[in-house]
Amino acid sequence: MVHTLPQLPYEYNALEPFIDEQTMRIHHTKHHQAYVDKLNSALQNFPDLQKKSVEELLTNFKSLPKDVQTAVQNHGGGHLNHSFFWQLLKKDAGQPVGEIADVLNKKFKGFERFKEKFSAEALARFGSGWAWLVLDDGKLKITSTKNQDSPLIKGQTPLLGIDVWEHAYYLKYQNRRAEYVAAFFNVINWGKVNELFVKAKAQMPVAEVSEPVPQQVSEVQPSA
Repeated sequence: MVHTLPQLPYEYNALEPFIDEQTMRIHHTKHHQAYVDKLNSALQNFPDLQKKSVEELLTNFKSLPKDVQTAVQNHGGGHLNHSFFWQLLKKDAGQPVGEIADVLNKKFKGFERFKEKFSAEALARFGSGWAWLVLDDGKLKITSTKNQDSPLIKGQTPLLGIDVWEHAYYLKYQNRRAEYVAAFFNVINWGKVNELFVKAKAQMPVAEVSEPVPQQVSEVQPSA
């Protein structure tokens, strides 16, 4: 299997003004393409691994030969993360829909609180990396990874992710990562996020996702 650069499901200028055309074009044709090329190069001497999808490589990362693990982690992760990211973007996407909307409201006590927590995770990621909404052992979780590490390596199922490498936003936002993260919420394809959630839920039992609410204990008055 030769890994290839996927086509975008929209034009490079489709996400203006939130993500500019030049950034999208360079991000896709230069940065993502480089991950694809370097992954293929790293697998040249491993014919058995060439038969596997990038998802299989990352899911079974620890079983790979030691001398190819770093390349798969970095370039395989970069390829898969970006392939996933492009699907999540859509102009004028609006609010969450379907089952994922209900689950986010239940887990985070409202969409605005989810936005706050997800944004905080993206801003707290030091240097280059990603922030994610994942299913982890059947539970919704906001997390982040360094560099191009994929949640699949940790056994997590990604539902939503934002690339916070500077190449994802620097041409338009320079060092203003917070503005980029805020703009991201205008282009999330919530229909796709819901589709991913429904698919993942069908493959695993989803635990109770709401945060526990402290129960009030009534004081027992002593008898007179």
